[in-house]
Amino acid sequence: MNSIWEQFVGNLAFVSLAFSIWAHLSIWFQRLFVRCERVVFGIIAGGTSIGSVLLAVEFNPGIYIDLRFAPLALAGMFGGPLAVGIAAPLAVVFRIVIGGAAVVDGVLAIMAVSAIGLAAYFLVRKRTPRFLDVFFLTVAVGSALFILMAVLPTLSKVDTLSAVGLPMAVMNCAATIICGFILLRTRQLHRERRMLETAFSQSPDYLYVKDRDSRFITVNDNMVRLFRFNSADEMFGLSDFNLMTPPLADELYHHEQEVMRTGTPLIDSFEHIGDRFMLASKVPLRDNEGRVIGLAGVTRDITERTALERELRKNRNLLSHAMAGMSDGFAMFDGDGFLLFCNEQYRDAFPLSGDARVVGAHISDIVRRVVETRERVGIPLEAGKEWAREAAATLHRNKNEEVQLYNGDWRSIRTRLGEDGTAIVVVSDISGMKQAEVALRASAEQLKTLSETDGLTGIVNRRAFDEAFVREAARCARNNTPLSLLLVDIDRFKAYNDTYGHPAGDQCLRIVSRCLLKSVRRPADIAARYGGEEFVVLLPETRPEGAIVVAEQFALHLNEENIVHSRSEFGRVTASIGISSARGRMLLTEPSRLLSVADAALYDAKTQGRNRILFRSLANGIAATKEVG
Repeated sequence: MNSIWEQFVGNLAFVSLAFSIWAHLSIWFQRLFVRCERVVFGIIAGGTSIGSVLLAVEFNPGIYIDLRFAPLALAGMFGGPLAVGIAAPLAVVFRIVIGGAAVVDGVLAIMAVSAIGLAAYFLVRKRTPRFLDVFFLTVAVGSALFILMAVLPTLSKVDTLSAVGLPMAVMNCAATIICGFILLRTRQLHRERRMLETAFSQSPDYLYVKDRDSRFITVNDNMVRLFRFNSADEMFGLSDFNLMTPPLADELYHHEQEVMRTGTPLIDSFEHIGDRFMLASKVPLRDNEGRVIGLAGVTRDITERTALERELRKNRNLLSHAMAGMSDGFAMFDGDGFLLFCNEQYRDAFPLSGDARVVGAHISDIVRRVVETRERVGIPLEAGKEWAREAAATLHRNKNEEVQLYNGDWRSIRTRLGEDGTAIVVVSDISGMKQAEVALRASAEQLKTLSETDGLTGIVNRRAFDEAFVREAARCARNNTPLSLLLVDIDRFKAYNDTYGHPAGDQCLRIVSRCLLKSVRRPADIAARYGGEEFVVLLPETRPEGAIVVAEQFALHLNEENIVHSRSEFGRVTASIGISSARGRMLLTEPSRLLSVADAALYDAKTQGRNRILFRSLANGIAATKEVG
């Protein structure tokens, strides 16, 4: 019997692998062969169904069970009429070719399941399929198969309905829900990727990403048009040396390498490309370990603004007229630091020192007034005069500043030098932008927290646990300290769900989570939901004895909750716990064994009667067993 179930698992693995391969290929097909995607999906689904038949399990002499129906149902739901119109005939033809006593019954079953998948497609085609849709499809497929085994002429004569029909329905349901989840996840990732690509490609600025050697990895459409290429792919692997004159390319390469070497962003740097003037910002990109692997750049075309500034320097009257209607503050200082003229917006931008910003005033007088009124945040109390002297000395420099005023408002001050030594100052109110930055930063922190938290229980999720496991295993290996792990599984949780309903099951999971949190006391200890009704506790620098104490505390807390479970042999909700511990070289070379050994201990706890704590050593098999309750 074990051999039969091993064959079942192999068949399930084949079907899941086929759909996983399609999940990876589908993104490529969606990009290059949009119209052929469903055709290829139908062929793969039909081929997977045929392959499952070839791997059929002989349950009883002459009675074969396979997973041919799961690919057909999913082809109908996710591929629509075209995909199922290809997959179902392939499966039917192959079933007729192999012959046998139940050919007609097999063909009818194939058509029935394909029709169920197609019906699901028409039900969800106007919205994005969800996991609940896949679940209902799974239920429908399983029910249909069980009914067909009871009513079809050939199969109903075989007294194997409960022995064969139920396993076939269950295994096809398992294949349907696993492969359906793969397809749903692939669609979600593709949708998110397309949104990012669309935002990237349609940005009005010039966006690009370069590798460590300053070669283009990806660019947006504006970059493609700027350098007169047909597509972004043609720019892949090129550098500025392929696009610009050697002196300019060498200068840009030097600045970019400096950004990646120091890790310091380059903000609002002027670049002159051909007849265009650009304002570029470049930031280093880092991998998960903090190493710089490239840079991302945003370049804005400021040719028109530069031309306007040049024209304003040549014609003072035109400049004065333009300044009156500007929303930004504008001022011009001569080479000696005296204010030549400014608009009202410039004075209004500085409410406490505006009275000093008049034509003929020297920059040192203006800065001294700023110090006296404490208009700007960050002016040193005891070194105000020195600060004013240094601030006045930096007037004739190309620079960009963001300063905060006493009332919390922010100003952007951009200073540019003219050819005749004049300094043009543009002041903008960026208070709204700064508030948006704070809100965006808070949202980013909130999103990070959400991405690491299980939505149902509120504890750490599987993704965050996996990252912490790798990190703590490496740390404990370096320090030669023990790392212990608890795998916790709620006993007979499916029966609990079936008896009391999923809302009660969700509440049970929350209670178990709280019990785990009460059992771990140190900040470094991590309790996470591992999947379904299974939880995991990571205990850095903890010996097996300490891990067993934590497990006993959890079992005690869960026992105190006394959650009634009528279908449990203990009359209440209990849990089985598998514990493993390792240190030193084992954590460095094979950290995953810590999980597998804990899982084996958990399995033994289950088989030995449940409601137990069992520790298994990585080297010596079972080292300690603790029975609870």
